Amino acid sequence: MVGGGGGEFEVGEVPFNPDGWGPPDSSNLNLNLPVNVPFAPFSRSDKLGRIADWTRTNFNNPNQNRSKNPSDSVFDFSNDDSFPSSGAADDDSSFRLVDGKPPPKPKFGPKWRFQQQRQLPQRRDEEVEAKKREAEKERARRDRHYHNNRSNANNMMRREPLKSSVDIQPEWNMLDQIPFSTFSKLSFSVPEPEDLLLCGALEFYDRSFDRITPKNERRLERFKNRNFFKVTTTDDPVIRRLASEDKATVFATDTILSTLMCAPRSVYSWDIVVQRVGNKLFFDKRDGSQLDLLSVHETSQEPLPEAKDDINSSYSLGVEAAYINQNFSQQVLIRDGKKVAFDEPNPFASEGEEVASVAYRYRRWKLDNDMYLVARCEVQSVVEINNQRSFLTLNALNEFDSKYSGVDWRQKLETQRGAVLATELKNNANKMAKWTAQALLASADMMKLGYVSRVHPRDHFNHVILAVVGYKPREFASQINLNTSNMWGIVKSIVDLCMKLNEGKYVLVKDPSKPQVRIYEVPADAFENDYVEEPLPEDEQVQPPTEDAEGAEPNAATNDVEEKESVAQA
Repeated sequence: MVGGGGGEFEVGEVPFNPDGWGPPDSSNLNLNLPVNVPFAPFSRSDKLGRIADWTRTNFNNPNQNRSKNPSDSVFDFSNDDSFPSSGAADDDSSFRLVDGKPPPKPKFGPKWRFQQQRQLPQRRDEEVEAKKREAEKERARRDRHYHNNRSNANNMMRREPLKSSVDIQPEWNMLDQIPFSTFSKLSFSVPEPEDLLLCGALEFYDRSFDRITPKNERRLERFKNRNFFKVTTTDDPVIRRLASEDKATVFATDTILSTLMCAPRSVYSWDIVVQRVGNKLFFDKRDGSQLDLLSVHETSQEPLPEAKDDINSSYSLGVEAAYINQNFSQQVLIRDGKKVAFDEPNPFASEGEEVASVAYRYRRWKLDNDMYLVARCEVQSVVEINNQRSFLTLNALNEFDSKYSGVDWRQKLETQRGAVLATELKNNANKMAKWTAQALLASADMMKLGYVSRVHPRDHFNHVILAVVGYKPREFASQINLNTSNMWGIVKSIVDLCMKLNEGKYVLVKDPSKPQVRIYEVPADAFENDYVEEPLPEDEQVQPPTEDAEGAEPNAATNDVEEKESVAQA
């Protein structure tokens, strides 16, 4: 009995089931249950609906059958979907699994286009599509790079082997061959050299060239009236005089010594003539030898064109680099007539002849108790700082085509000069090591490196100076991993080997395809008549362009080299 508000609500009797959970069996009960209360059967999988809906009355639906008791209509769920019939509860045929498969993708084509006219295509995610396109481009770029590397490797494998710098004659007798691997273990220390004689005259260096940048480049001038001399050892009158005075046992030049010192870095073939006369040893170069030219791209992995008449072949670039260095070494000077003269004038110049600014230092090193070496070393300029004079060597690196080196000097020299130098050290390791060795032999206080580039990649006659950088030789040698003790160890081992030979003429030849050097015994008259004053065959000549951008003669560069080679025969 629940009371409240003046009225009472009869709950009725709640039966107790002693046998388990739920209502007891109705057959054992004698209860007064309300009539006309429908029973709604349900299973555990069905959702429970409403127990009673007091909002439904017969007044809401005028078409409702009024024969039923209106008070029982709140319990009538015969039309309610929440209480399915018992027959429907037992019918499993109405139970279906949801298909989780994605709908089939339409096949794009003309048929689909006409069949799907009423359906708009699904909008694509632009960002995802952009990433897919970028991934495809990156994959294609990697594939191209891979195939290019494969083709370059195949080209390098198929390209012709390098030729020997000298034709090996059948009557030559090979005495020994020395692999470069043995040179890396050698070491020898020499005391400080002494100057025996200084010849020539030097002009002062123009420091304004240190401020050159690619934005204010300067045109490389030509100095056709100045003579440059590349005289070999036995043709040097000063060395002959020193040899007759027994000043030393071994004689050479800085060019020959630097070639021997940096031999392990060389790739191209070279040769040096060795003459044993009495107890003396002379290291010479042949007339028209490759030592007079400068190698370009020698240690690079990118092959140069094989055709000799191509302006980017190794021979054409060597000729071009030779006259670039000659002209550069004279342009960076203060040409006001002031010179620093030394003990004797230039030993190779005639009276009244205009010669390049160069000084020859004849220096002597002690190799053993009774063995001395004399070499002619060159410096190209002098600078006066704080009333103290310093000797300079002047050399120029030349850019011919940026696609071979991969670095554009005009863009990188100002911001990434170290990267440009690193690339040159990789592509021209032998040449730069030889320049450093020559500066060390001459005891130069500074070596100046110029960066000279073509005005246009296909114009090999006109050039511009983009920058000039100075380095101290000893610091630069340590930077490029050039060991002075190892350099002298190589020279000492070759000298000891040659001193054991009999009197006669020999030639050291660097193998064109292997890292080794061979020693041949040659006849006494070998190389005497090699030089012929006739033009090269047409297939070996460098064809000049039809026009010169500076208005000079089209064959100006060829004239420079011809003058250099003809003077070398003096």
